[in-house]
Amino acid sequence: MTATLLPQAPAAERTGPARTFSAVLALALLEGRRLLLSPPVLAALAACTAWTVWRTPGVEDGHPALQDVDRATQGGPLLVALAVMLSVNHAVLRSKYRDTERHFSVLALGPGARTAAHALSLLPVALVTAVGVLAHFGYAALLPDAVGHGSPAELAVGPLTVLLFGAFGVLLARVVRSVAAAPIALVLLFLLFVAGALPVGDDERGTRWLLPIVSEPGPVIFPSDLLGHPAAWHALYLAGLTLVLGTLAVVRAGARGPLALGGLAVAVALAVTGGVLQTGTLPADVRAARERATLTPEKVQSCVRHTGTTYCAYPEWIPRTDRWAQVVDRIREASGVTASDPALVVRQRIDARFGPAADTDPEATGTPHQVTVGTSWGGNRVPEFAADVAGVLVAGDETKAGRICDGRAVTVMWLALSALPDPVGSLRDVRLDDSDTGSALVLSQTEPHSMTEAQTEVVRDLLDRPRAQVATRVKAHWTELTAPGITAAEAAGLLGAPKPQGDDKCED
Repeated sequence: MTATLLPQAPAAERTGPARTFSAVLALALLEGRRLLLSPPVLAALAACTAWTVWRTPGVEDGHPALQDVDRATQGGPLLVALAVMLSVNHAVLRSKYRDTERHFSVLALGPGARTAAHALSLLPVALVTAVGVLAHFGYAALLPDAVGHGSPAELAVGPLTVLLFGAFGVLLARVVRSVAAAPIALVLLFLLFVAGALPVGDDERGTRWLLPIVSEPGPVIFPSDLLGHPAAWHALYLAGLTLVLGTLAVVRAGARGPLALGGLAVAVALAVTGGVLQTGTLPADVRAARERATLTPEKVQSCVRHTGTTYCAYPEWIPRTDRWAQVVDRIREASGVTASDPALVVRQRIDARFGPAADTDPEATGTPHQVTVGTSWGGNRVPEFAADVAGVLVAGDETKAGRICDGRAVTVMWLALSALPDPVGSLRDVRLDDSDTGSALVLSQTEPHSMTEAQTEVVRDLLDRPRAQVATRVKAHWTELTAPGITAAEAAGLLGAPKPQGDDKCED
């Protein structure tokens, strides 16, 4: 028996840092493509896109404030983030449930490098999310009546949330080597962040900012300089926390060199810095600015004139004065107001002292010939503003207009609604109970006023008549129609409408 001598195998070459990085990048690109095309992520992206396309055209009735739109881009990516967490966890555990882990021992990349590749694989789906966020915001920004300013830090929250949840999925796979851990974590995170099971308090700052997404739905749109959001610190906090989770996953996988440990220390520093600074108290200068904008808005507003009426608004809303002027001009044209009468002043007013989440309307002002307009527009806000303008033209100021309880309400409501595209529909929109018969409260930018059943009958009849015909009678009998104490029946007679049959007594 003869022995065959085989040539000695060459010594294995040590893989250098450059080759390791290239291999990690190649694996990250491969896993990134697989992650992006995984069924949960594709379904989440499709659902997020469909939801955004369906809702965005109607955001704020087509008159968006961009400082609210940037925050509206944060909710959709949360669904994508949960899907990414589930899918990347499954990808990291793939070698375990396919029983291929033992084959990796012959590869140049160790567990730490492979874990780093999985963490880097999150970048493509985060980039796709960022494109969707920019498309959402860009559509709103290009609307002709958009106002305000968006925040890049607020826009970054959606993509950062995807990275954060993905990094958590990678870490979870290295800590709990079970495919059941991610679905359980998915349910818990959904309950905490989506279903609102986690108490966060009502303060503007504090621990609520430790959540990935801080939602502040409020009825009042604030000027961007009054929001006081620590958006930049929050973005830093999310980025730092993402790096902490990703680096911990790499360390847990066995990479405990100076680079990994140093990166972990830097990531912790970033997360702590952002977390601490974002939870601090609301700055005093923001509180002072809110107080000033509420109590003395004339000190911070700019004013323009349109056809004899002065419009004063917070600087971001100056482009919208044209919309207000269209409503005011139509009402003045149909009224008996003459050029010698005092000019109206339309002033934007909000009560910003209690923060964006407070449902607080500004009080009616007794300043003669001044009309309040809010920061929202479109939808019901248009007939509400029109009723306020007509009320001030008839009564002289907002306080008196809110106390109208006689037949002057007929003139006010006809002036407010007759020039709108759907007068009867607008009548329903502006009434508290959405009715067009009977008595009801009429909504306002400040304080509501009442309409009796008889007044409603007369207004409904007048809205069905040609506007020019009624306007001629309004101008001819302006003094009588605006006299305190006139009844609905007397107003009907002056305007050529049938005598109402309903009750004409105001409710207390």
